[in-house]
Amino acid sequence: MKKYRLKNLDCAHCANVIEEDLKKAPNVNFVVLNFATKTLIVDSKDIGVVEKVVKKTSPQVELEELKPSSGHDESEHTHWKGLYPVIVAVLLYSIGLIFRGQLHNLPFSWGEYLFFISAYLLSGGKILLNAAKNIVRGNVFDENFLMSVSTLGAIGIHELPEAVGVMLFYKVGEFFQDLAVDRSRDSIKKLIEIRPDFANLRINGKTKTVSPEEVRVGDIIVVRPGEKIPLDGEVIEGTSTVDTSPLTGEPIPRSVSPGSTVLAGTINQRGLLTIRVTRPYGESSVSKIMDLVERASARKSQTEKFITKFSRYYSPGVVGLALLIAIVPPAFFGQGWHEWIYRSLVLLVISCPCALVISIPLGYFGGIGGASRKGILVKGGIVLDNLTKVRCVIFDKTGTLTRGKFKVAKVWNVGNVTTDEVLRWAAIAEKHSNHPVATAILSAYRGDIDVEPDEFTEIPGLGIVAKFESHTVMVGNDRLLHEREIPHEKCDWEGTVVHVSLNDRYIGSIEIADEIKEEARKTVQELRKLGIKEVGMLTGDNEEIARRVSETLELDFYRAQLLPEDKVWVLESIKESNKEYLAFVGDGINDAPVIAAADVGIAMGALGSDAAIETADVVIMTDKLLKVPQAIQVSNKTRKIVWQNITLALVIKGLFIILGTIGLATMWEAVFADVGVALIAVFNATRLLRV
Repeated sequence: MKKYRLKNLDCAHCANVIEEDLKKAPNVNFVVLNFATKTLIVDSKDIGVVEKVVKKTSPQVELEELKPSSGHDESEHTHWKGLYPVIVAVLLYSIGLIFRGQLHNLPFSWGEYLFFISAYLLSGGKILLNAAKNIVRGNVFDENFLMSVSTLGAIGIHELPEAVGVMLFYKVGEFFQDLAVDRSRDSIKKLIEIRPDFANLRINGKTKTVSPEEVRVGDIIVVRPGEKIPLDGEVIEGTSTVDTSPLTGEPIPRSVSPGSTVLAGTINQRGLLTIRVTRPYGESSVSKIMDLVERASARKSQTEKFITKFSRYYSPGVVGLALLIAIVPPAFFGQGWHEWIYRSLVLLVISCPCALVISIPLGYFGGIGGASRKGILVKGGIVLDNLTKVRCVIFDKTGTLTRGKFKVAKVWNVGNVTTDEVLRWAAIAEKHSNHPVATAILSAYRGDIDVEPDEFTEIPGLGIVAKFESHTVMVGNDRLLHEREIPHEKCDWEGTVVHVSLNDRYIGSIEIADEIKEEARKTVQELRKLGIKEVGMLTGDNEEIARRVSETLELDFYRAQLLPEDKVWVLESIKESNKEYLAFVGDGINDAPVIAAADVGIAMGALGSDAAIETADVVIMTDKLLKVPQAIQVSNKTRKIVWQNITLALVIKGLFIILGTIGLATMWEAVFADVGVALIAVFNATRLLRV
């Protein structure tokens, strides 16, 4: 997989054509072209094929490979240099207008042509050249062709001032349009440009500055105050506070000390930290996040796909209409050729699809960028569209609606076994489990566990079975003991109940306490305000605990005592019954199957979780539940702005096509209908970065 910057790519329609042609090209397995950032990500063994496709559509475009360590902070702010010839052209044009009467009276009007044609070539020479190259390569109906034909036609019917003025206005409008797109591009880059530039690697007591890609798992790095943490790792020396906002959007710094986990892309604020690296750079959280955001362009919304196809037929259609207008009235109805050719040229200017092909992809990319600024990663425009359709949201309980930070509240013993022994046997069985319940039991047991199980089986949704020497220990829920036909007593405790058996004999129970998140109720209320009809919960916990949580949060429904595969079955049945788009929100660790089965899968607090980042459509970097309604708000705002741009462009262009056809619009109004509307649409799209 390689990444390139596309220099001199100024045509949004051409970008769409390049991407579509590359997808059909041989030996190209994957391609994403993002016009907003002018980057191309491609997986191909034959880069020659890629270059050939790019040059066929846009011969002026140059491919520059971007190395992983180089980032993409280099700027293409070369627009000001391109404006210098236009300034000279404006001066020549102004002189031509001021002295037009005197110049026109000269033999053959050579003075008039000298000033106006010079101004025309200075402002539009590049457009003419690109149009000629594209025609040779079979790419006819782009902005360069339409502007060239319309202005050359105006010169042909001796409308020199108008031809030059339209080209100048187009170039100036294009300049401001590029600045607007650049501004949004820079804003987006700031949101995702969290790549660390270097790592301070400690070797034999000395510190060496290296690229993060050179550091291996187990190496020791040093991070000074104010520096970015370059790789995921564990603090082994030092205390500090870490700014996690570049990844999570959370403004409150997090305290770290020896034993704390830190993530690449976050910023060390105060103390000197010594960190043992736990993941190579390519697998670090920051690398995955950047890759996810950049690849989001590959999952285009239906609106983006429609506009891409629409622009392919729209421009040729208007060109055909312009030819009919230029020929039919004069040839068949005795009308004046000059007047009807002029009207057809007006239509050619109007037909440029800039406003649509630039602003709509930029709108979706702005929505993705605005969401990422809040610590919400959305995998593409199609996910933003799907979020607007969601009418049912279902939550996992443990770690999602509740804190998931378990602690042992009670231990109950049976017969001659003490509570300490119940806890010890449970700790032995849970020794190798990373489940939150196991962590709580191991934390509660203060003694040493000097026994190593010979066999260890973790049964999803049920519990643990461990064997060592002549003993078999089972630690799990009520369902596990029922399946193994072990008699036991029912506990009416408020928390999660874990039963313990030794050699198929019930010896006691442990209550694990968990708390509902403070913002859970507000999240449910906010979802209802956004038009969500049903809010429910699926959990593997027992019926009583599920009922209590559901009543507290005023949920519409819940299902309890579910295995992971049961959750998928229940989710599918709910989808089938209500026929609405459904979102599932889970903690991203053990909910991957049900997250994948939902119309929109949302992983909570999943930073660093491979399963969540790969499976979910939306990845929320923290455990803040209010990010869920925020994600829906961003999607609603994105769709609103995108449709504002579509409506604005089509209505104004349609109006000017009618006005141009009946002779009530000049080329000046036509170029406003093109460039002016594009500018308005682009500026409107950039509002999403501040949503």
